[in-house]
Amino acid sequence: MGGWFDAARTKPSSSNHLPATGSDVVRPLSELEQRDAFTHRHLGPDRADQAAMLDVVGVGSVRELLDKAVPEAIREGAGLNLPGPRTETEVLEELREIAGRNQVLRSFIGLGYHGTVTPPVIRRNVLENPAWYTAYTPYQPEISQGRLEALLTFQTMVNDLTGMDISNASLLDEGTAAAEAMALCRRASRTEGDAFLVADSCLPQTIEVVRTRAEPLGLEVRTFDPRTDHVYDDVFAVLLGYPDVDGTVSDHRDLAASLAEQGVQVVVAADLLALTMLTPPGEWGADVVVGTTQRFGVPMMFGGPHAAYIATRQSFTRSLPGRLVGVSRDAAGREAYRLALQTREQHIRRERATSNICTSQVLLAVVAAMYAVHHGPDGLRTIAERTHRLTGLLVAGLLGADATRVTNAGAFFDTVTVQVPGRAGDVIEAARELGYNLREVDADHVAVAFDETATRADVTWVLEAFGVTDPPADDAATDGLPHALRRTSAYLTHPTFHRYRSETEMLRYLRRLSDKDVALDRSMIPLGSCTMKLNATAEMEPVTWPAFADVHPFVPLDQAQGYLQLIDELQRWLAEITGYAAVSIQPNAGSQGELAGLLAIRAYHRANGQPDRTVCLIPSSAHGTNAASAVMAGMQVVVVACDDDGNVDVDDLDRLVREHDHDLAALMVTYPSTHGVYETAIRDICRLVHDHGGQVYLDGANLNALVGVAKPGVFGADVSHLNLHKTFCIPHGGGGPGVGPVGVAEHLIGYLPNHPMVDVAGPATGPGPVSAAPFGSAGVLPISWAYIRLMGGSGLTRATEVAILNANYLAARLRDHFPVLYTGANGYVAHECIIDLRPLEAQTGITNEDVAKRLIDYGFHAPTMSFPVAGTLMIEPTESESKPELDRFVEAMVAIREEIGQVAAGEWSAEDSPLRHAPHPAEDLLAADWDLPYTREQAAYPVASLRSGKYWTPVSRIDQAYGDRNLVCACPPVDTYRDG
Repeated sequence: MGGWFDAARTKPSSSNHLPATGSDVVRPLSELEQRDAFTHRHLGPDRADQAAMLDVVGVGSVRELLDKAVPEAIREGAGLNLPGPRTETEVLEELREIAGRNQVLRSFIGLGYHGTVTPPVIRRNVLENPAWYTAYTPYQPEISQGRLEALLTFQTMVNDLTGMDISNASLLDEGTAAAEAMALCRRASRTEGDAFLVADSCLPQTIEVVRTRAEPLGLEVRTFDPRTDHVYDDVFAVLLGYPDVDGTVSDHRDLAASLAEQGVQVVVAADLLALTMLTPPGEWGADVVVGTTQRFGVPMMFGGPHAAYIATRQSFTRSLPGRLVGVSRDAAGREAYRLALQTREQHIRRERATSNICTSQVLLAVVAAMYAVHHGPDGLRTIAERTHRLTGLLVAGLLGADATRVTNAGAFFDTVTVQVPGRAGDVIEAARELGYNLREVDADHVAVAFDETATRADVTWVLEAFGVTDPPADDAATDGLPHALRRTSAYLTHPTFHRYRSETEMLRYLRRLSDKDVALDRSMIPLGSCTMKLNATAEMEPVTWPAFADVHPFVPLDQAQGYLQLIDELQRWLAEITGYAAVSIQPNAGSQGELAGLLAIRAYHRANGQPDRTVCLIPSSAHGTNAASAVMAGMQVVVVACDDDGNVDVDDLDRLVREHDHDLAALMVTYPSTHGVYETAIRDICRLVHDHGGQVYLDGANLNALVGVAKPGVFGADVSHLNLHKTFCIPHGGGGPGVGPVGVAEHLIGYLPNHPMVDVAGPATGPGPVSAAPFGSAGVLPISWAYIRLMGGSGLTRATEVAILNANYLAARLRDHFPVLYTGANGYVAHECIIDLRPLEAQTGITNEDVAKRLIDYGFHAPTMSFPVAGTLMIEPTESESKPELDRFVEAMVAIREEIGQVAAGEWSAEDSPLRHAPHPAEDLLAADWDLPYTREQAAYPVASLRSGKYWTPVSRIDQAYGDRNLVCACPPVDTYRDG
């Protein structure tokens, strides 16, 4: 792999090139299409259903629909220059060959990534289970009680182990968590200083992510030696490692006390497994504790995805970034869980947001939490003690050798640094010959980090790599834990961490949790702007193959040739799909992709001698992370008006670009628009911004309506982030993992993110890393690679066509019952539609929330509520939903409309209607007293089809305000629990 961007710009071979179909649904299938069964399985409607749907929409073919819905000015006619489609068998065989190019050695490298054992009951029933990985963010808590309980368990686990008061439901990685802690401390600080001190013994990737995030905010990051360096008055907070990168367990108690007297806040990056044996930072003065939960059962995956954590004092609760799960009660007084303090979410706070993180790593946080439940406190302590004892045996063997010296022999947990003057390279090579990766610190030092997977035999072989052939006796292990820092406090005392010791009990617990939720394995999730499509099993299967899952992100690159091939091909394919010159897959969420793209624009202006270009224009309809990302990139947000049709007001844009001719940095625009419409003026909008020196950032959230039809990099945009967890089939996982690659035009290539540890991860001229791992969440990239390979260019184009057809079919079916708020010039929508409930609310008092909750009784997750317009529902069916499922959704919406009509007719009041009391759990329906004016049957089975398959919500409507007034964000005491 040469220069990373040279490879990204190389076009794939055209020997398998297939043009886009764009053709009539009535034409006969070609021989290739007959062979390509996967595309037809990915698409929900078959040919006959598509013909019927086209008739409802009022067009004769998909080609005619696209001609009317998609502006001619942006249409691409050449098709996608991608390899042709392959069968699932062929693609899995290709991936096995690619995975086979990775060498999976035992990696004792450390640096925040460790070998771990995912208990099979968790791997099969969480990580590989569509009930967990196809769920959406729990904005509708009544149908998310299982994963919310799991996340509350995660928060409790983090609180207990760190000794802090409160933690959130996970962040993206340790580097991001440290950067978020820096911003949190700056907001909370009473000092005027802008310096953030980072101990030089912290993880190098963490230090660099913090630097990347600090610079546009005007914060100064300085490294220091906490043992010797003075902390000056301009410092508002410090970051310490616990243990340090070299393995040393440092005693920071006196320093923390001194800093508290100075008004300087203390952030600690701590290893959770070590905290089972070490005094938690919350007991010696930390204000914020951050880290990763990767070693709690989550494979290394070449760097991600992994769930980070951030924990802090109670006083910081309302400033805590990300998502926070809290306890509330439902209408019947039952305990219930939901996302707390949701006004912190970025789509609400926008340019006032203090973080752009609206993504958690939910799936991985659930794995980590269930790992703690599976092992319990005693099991975790046993793993930690065993790891420490094996490290102590290694130290004992090294101390007995003449040519080595352990620099931290008196204070370590699982990592030691060994001085081998002039021999580091020889030791590293000897270890590789024996099947081990160790870390070469410099020419004179080698670090070894043992983990859960280490064995007594590993100690012997690693000693041999150092030239020690006489291993110590089993009882000779050195104790490396400083006596003053041994943990004495209890942790994981809640019954949840004690009652599921047998496989049977654990399996049933996981099943009970998943049964409480609605995910794509149950029904359509018609969320506008979120693209909940099929995540095919064949795409998901390779993620847990050891050749992908067990690769450390900092192995020598000759051991990761399979990953590098997969990444290179995926970047090239994404560049072809979007029309950009290059793509970086480092950003591990859409929010990170936004930040990376804006940092590229910022760096470009600075390189051109125009550092004053700091104004970012953002339409009033934009997703809130756009404004939050712009602020984090050091830009000033100026809002552009939208017209009555939801489009960018070109006259207002023209006024603003003229007003900011000398300080315009960028326009951020979502296309198709946030309102679900292809704006006809997009080329003119791009040209207008360019004419005044700005760059165009096109938010790729709605790329599912463009693939194979139009290319942002061709019709005028300079940079986009792409949501692989939307358009390219990586599942949402209940709120993460996400992957947000960033694509750029030629002139921005040199400003994409890079990484201090891996040169080929990005250009040397980049602004630094936005993610801790060099290739972000590389472990889930096989999913998107497989999707593109399975579909080919023709299949991807067909997916876009059917997504547009499905959306227009729903709009046509619902239009007689609810107003469809926005359409394009010819009366058609793009990939989603917005129905307006405000007139009905004005007439009856029934709100869009009432409709959303009533849909639960019909077995559906609600569409997106009140975004981008309050009082509306935004519906996106995606190409994967079949006509019968779309019709089932229409049946539910029509039945709900009839119920609203009964309220309008005075048969029920809004307060006594099934809509206001929805959802209806079985417990309420079985109660002895029923004093509502509608029947139990009307509540439970409003349509006959529900009798053959009914989802029962575990709780009724949750009181959000009560939960925020009585904030509880950890597992409640056992006496509040109900059976099951």
